[in-house]
Amino acid sequence: QVQLVESGGGLVQFGGSLRLSCAASGSAVSINAMGWYRQAPGKQRELVATLTSGGSPNYGDFVKGRFTISRDNAKNTVYLQMNSLKPEDTAVYYCNARVITRFEGGFRSLEVWGQGTLVTVSL
Repeated sequence: QVQLVESGGGLVQFGGSLRLSCAASGSAVSINAMGWYRQAPGKQRELVATLTSGGSPNYGDFVKGRFTISRDNAKNTVYLQMNSLKPEDTAVYYCNARVITRFEGGFRSLEVWGQGTLVTVSL
């Protein structure tokens, strides 16, 4: 079992900053891509940013240089620094990881999600 625990969400004013953290724990052989998705009320879940274990980032189009994803592989933790926040960034932010675990004498790839952390941006 692999668990993802997010922290760092909260209420921030327009133009402010927040830093989200997501720590992975459990019995993974390896953790490949880690990242963040978000879901606003009445909308579909969308990509915010992902980062491979090799350090290649991928951002959603709306980020436009405002957010930065980083990762501490030694701690199995991924971070999302969010600057210049706007009310439309209000959403539940979910951590996501693609992990490799042992399974029946071999290995398998699993996609794991955190429980989500709420980010609210006020005017």
